[in-house]
Amino acid sequence: MKRKIIRIDKELCNGCGQCASACHEGAIAMVEGKAELISDTYCDGLGACIGECPVGAISFEEREADAFDEKAVEQHLAKDRLPCGCPGTAVKSIEKRPSDDQDSHCLTESRLTNWPVQLALVPASAPYLKNANLVISADCVPFAHAGFHRSFLQGRVCLIACPKLDETGPYLEKLTEIFRTCGVRSIEVPHMEVPCCSGLVRLVEQAMEKSGVSIPLRLTEIGINGEILETAVK
Repeated sequence: MKRKIIRIDKELCNGCGQCASACHEGAIAMVEGKAELISDTYCDGLGACIGECPVGAISFEEREADAFDEKAVEQHLAKDRLPCGCPGTAVKSIEKRPSDDQDSHCLTESRLTNWPVQLALVPASAPYLKNANLVISADCVPFAHAGFHRSFLQGRVCLIACPKLDETGPYLEKLTEIFRTCGVRSIEVPHMEVPCCSGLVRLVEQAMEKSGVSIPLRLTEIGINGEILETAVK
């Protein structure tokens, strides 16, 4: 059938990912740093994404296309559906403002660049995961290590999880998909010295093996008193 549908100009696209976040049907994904319409059946042709593009890379065109399929959209979205529907789980990147006081910046200013951070709430399709340097931290690390932002977050995307209290099966599947599809550049895993926390290291290593992708991996062990005990590169 011939109908109105969006068109993405990849030459203009700057890879910001705002269109992907604005598309409630999940019709747009970031592929190799560029927005891409992944299926005609997911696009309702209403163009909610157009107003979010800062460079004018998205427009309407009328062409032969499969009909919009609401059931297919529901099945597609179910893969990345978040456990809760609260507005606080909305995927977003966080822009940082430069600080004139470098000492104050190091001590007090947040260096978090993404939201959400809890692995259960982060969809594998989140735009900020593309070509990212990841820090996958145990939940307790930021509380024990006072310099967590300074030591681990600069220029990195943060994910947190607890290998003892969380259900890790879904984590393994999600991390495997992220490693396989997102072009992750590096991973650092800060974890506590307590034995149960080594489960996070195993989880990341298993996901990497399952994905079939080799990614530079750095493991950092944090003591209960907050000090960095050991760092290993794999």
